[in-house]
Amino acid sequence: MAKIVHLSEAASLAIHAMVLIAKSDTHINVNILAQEMGASRNHLAKVLQQLVKHNFLKSVRGPSGGFVLNIEPSEITILDIYQAIEGKIETPNCPLDRQICPFEKCLMGGMVSKVTNQFKEYFEEQTLERFIKEPY
Repeated sequence: MAKIVHLSEAASLAIHAMVLIAKSDTHINVNILAQEMGASRNHLAKVLQQLVKHNFLKSVRGPSGGFVLNIEPSEITILDIYQAIEGKIETPNCPLDRQICPFEKCLMGGMVSKVTNQFKEYFEEQTLERFIKEPY
């Protein structure tokens, strides 16, 4: 089945893990997160290290270690998390990334740009704080 909008597994893991970590009162380790999310421990560990690299998380070693937010939840948007994993979202003029089009008017009517911008705006409005306070 084809999907118009696709969220990569890595981006999905990052967003969900950040919400769980933000909701936690203490350090939470990768094994607990992986179990709770039904995710591969190794893949999740790689994603979390990317979030540490971008300073969203602190990693604490040891038996009572794990991950904890390094930034206030109100200052982290879902867009920030997404772009830390996937890179900056670009708004394409052409869905096929072509420089030259044989048509005078885009057959897609600029829909790809509009949907990309809506996706980006929605993610930019959503902070981790919202997911802590409101049920989802």
